[in-house]
Amino acid sequence: MKEEGKAGCGGPALFEDPDFPCEDSALFSDSSTPLARLRGDITWLRPQEICQTPALFPSNINLGHAKQGLLGDCWFLCACTFLLKNKQLLNKVLPEDQPEWGDSRYRGSFYFRFWQQGHWTEVTVDDRLPCINSALCFSRCHSPTAFWVALVEKAYAKLHGSYERLWAGQVSEALVDLTGSLAERWSLGDFGSEEKQQTEQDSDQFRRRRLDLNLLNPVKDDCALSCSTHSTPGGLTELDQYHALTVMEWLDVKKVSGGEVRLLRIKNPWGRRYWGGAWVWSGAGWGSVAPDCASELQTRVAEGEFWLDEAEFMSQFDDVTVGYPISEEGYLKSIYTGNLLTHSHQLAGRWVKGHSAGGSRNCSSYSSNPKFWLKVCERGEVLVSLLQHQKWRKTVKYAQTPLVDSNTTKHQHYQAIALHLWKVEKKRFNLSRMLNKPPRTSTHCHAYEREVVLHGQLESGYYLLIPSTYQPGAEARFLIRVFSSSSISLSALKSPAPPLPLTADSEWETSIFRGSWVEGSTAGGSRNFLSHWQNPCFPFTVSDDPAVTSGVNVRITLHQSRADTDLLPIGFHIYKVLEGQSEETISRDEDPVASCVPHCYTLEASLACSLPPGAYAIVPSTYQPDCSANFTLSLARRIQRKVVKSQERLGKAVQEVSHISLMQS
Repeated sequence: MKEEGKAGCGGPALFEDPDFPCEDSALFSDSSTPLARLRGDITWLRPQEICQTPALFPSNINLGHAKQGLLGDCWFLCACTFLLKNKQLLNKVLPEDQPEWGDSRYRGSFYFRFWQQGHWTEVTVDDRLPCINSALCFSRCHSPTAFWVALVEKAYAKLHGSYERLWAGQVSEALVDLTGSLAERWSLGDFGSEEKQQTEQDSDQFRRRRLDLNLLNPVKDDCALSCSTHSTPGGLTELDQYHALTVMEWLDVKKVSGGEVRLLRIKNPWGRRYWGGAWVWSGAGWGSVAPDCASELQTRVAEGEFWLDEAEFMSQFDDVTVGYPISEEGYLKSIYTGNLLTHSHQLAGRWVKGHSAGGSRNCSSYSSNPKFWLKVCERGEVLVSLLQHQKWRKTVKYAQTPLVDSNTTKHQHYQAIALHLWKVEKKRFNLSRMLNKPPRTSTHCHAYEREVVLHGQLESGYYLLIPSTYQPGAEARFLIRVFSSSSISLSALKSPAPPLPLTADSEWETSIFRGSWVEGSTAGGSRNFLSHWQNPCFPFTVSDDPAVTSGVNVRITLHQSRADTDLLPIGFHIYKVLEGQSEETISRDEDPVASCVPHCYTLEASLACSLPPGAYAIVPSTYQPDCSANFTLSLARRIQRKVVKSQERLGKAVQEVSHISLMQS
């Protein structure tokens, strides 16, 4: 529940956030950064206590850009700069019409939205901000009376658990969190030949391709572009180790002597220029272009900005981050072609040790990794991203703590991940044989990144997509996202479920049903087809004993009797049989009470569920009708101990039951 703080002068009570209090817990996590030196020096003030006329944005929007303070979050501020260039995205993160200071509706709180693991998450904060000597000590706007940057930084800190958790990060992650888009990191350095890089162990260096600004021409006015240094560059003597800056624009300028020079305008979130290259205010570079052109370009430079040419840019910075544009309609725009990718799907997954964490293609267990079907309906441009969840543990609603201690490596929060994609024939493939062939496309080596992106022009057909970690047994949750210029579908290929532990206070009775799908008779297909009700049907009941109906009380496994080179997509539904009905008279409009779908190309499909007492029927099916196969259905029901004891005298009971065909009425 939200708590109200007391306001002075008899005014209305102002919101004080109980989930992110103005205490050291909101500032520090493990005190492992230089921020720890500020302990005891910080006070919390509301904007109206800092200046007389606070506002979210200044009247001159150019003064609304972020200026970095004592917190090392330049990576986040570069992404905030992009928001000011896109009103639609800014309104998504900071919804309009929130009561500001001086508004009678103002209660001292603001809410923001951040994209997290496939969904927009709302974060509410109060407007008490960290200060030293009555001035903001962390990020702020260039205008001293504008506070949107300080507030969005506080909301992002709350999302991460503390301000200190924002110290050092990747621009790509912040761009995705603020836009819901994609971002890629490209290299400006020389990593040697591709042949020398084909090693899984050195993967976090390999995947960053070299930048070609010409490639970005179709989206140069729409995409987000940031550059970063990993060491002190020659032109920016004040920088030390990692620092990120924003590319505001680039253009080709005619030279007096003929030809062109490409210039880039860079914004330093520190708010200071401090660049010693040829294109500083009185640099030698300006003499090579027409005076009126030089004058016009110099007037574009705001506080903290400077120009440099492409040669300086390529030599002084180590890599760039490119954020994909989003159209007004909400579609992703390809940075490779400028095409709108109007079709998209996403599915969540998980690597589980001992079950689906198979490791890289170097490992014999690779085939146990999660698998996804990608259907491309017609040739088109396709982007596939694999985004892993950071290894944090939730402690309160938003705050998080790391799953590993701070003494581990720099890769402590992420696994090394990769994506591989194979073209397969519809419905027929040998998994082990296919995985021995080169993939159609991939992200090549595993990378210690939160997200990796695969891009290609794909022909129509079916593709098998396998995300993996480099180390077998490495556990993590992930999200697969697919964007395409043509119609697509994405589904999970379900692997056999790991065995469920038996409860200590109960026993299980297993029934074995054998049946077959016969073309033209009992192969009715999925619920998408009217013939679904021609599929075999298997009745069963759940006891009304309370000890049986609490928790998981039914486990069902469908096993198809086909070679792994010729598997069918299978699944099943469980329907409630109402009192007075029989299995043959279940309403055709009846929704299932439980399902094992989507239909997947797998030998076995399993489901564990909790069903209330009553009569039920299981209807197994292939996805398409008229697909013939034999199958076995295993039904395990939890039963009372006294029933088991009586059965022990008779021996273990396993039933062989023939199927009942439901015909159209």
